[in-house]
Amino acid sequence: MTFDEYQKQAITTLISHPDPLMDKTIMVLGITGEASEIAEKWKKLVAYREGKITEEDIREISKEIGDVLWYLSVFADMLGVSMDDIATANATKLASRKARGVQKGSGDNR
Repeated sequence: MTFDEYQKQAITTLISHPDPLMDKTIMVLGITGEASEIAEKWKKLVAYREGKITEEDIREISKEIGDVLWYLSVFADMLGVSMDDIATANATKLASRKARGVQKGSGDNR
């Protein structure tokens, strides 16, 4: 499945809000909420289990990653952007940073 195929499928499960701004806001908050769930699961794993990862942990974290992917895909669609294009542009950017030796550091346009 490509990112664009996933994006098309994800959109079919969206329950839209009548206000487009609210629709986009819900997506952004969903992204951060689901990413926070990943961080919380990881924190508990590190803090309480010394980083020992079970197959169940991987399944549960993978579900949350999937939720982030859903929100990202739908939000990108709302902005009129293809997930394949986003992935391609990001891979190109990262390859350029590697080629120029600027993988570390800060700033989007390094």
